[in-house]
Amino acid sequence: MPEAKLFRTLKVMEVQLTPDQKEFVRQAIQSGRLQREEGGTEALALWEERERTRAEILFAVDEAKASLARGEGRIITQQSVRDLAGEVKQRGRNRLAAEQPPAR
Repeated sequence: MPEAKLFRTLKVMEVQLTPDQKEFVRQAIQSGRLQREEGGTEALALWEERERTRAEILFAVDEAKASLARGEGRIITQQSVRDLAGEVKQRGRNRLAAEQPPAR
């Protein structure tokens, strides 16, 4: 069954919670921190955000591996780190100087 059709036909889903999860939800509802209607939606949104972040990280790792395979990597040494730090500091100084009003 195509995925889009599956989601259109899915109307009710039952999720089994552990006893600890049930107690956690019960306490959240009792305290007013969670409304019955929003609990599942909020949990799904957090999971979705985590999965998107995970996919972005995996994509970045794949891109980095491909970059290295193309020979675009850098050899990291103590000197290259010092050089990079110096470049970053100089760019920061240049930016600050550009933001300063002209001397009168």
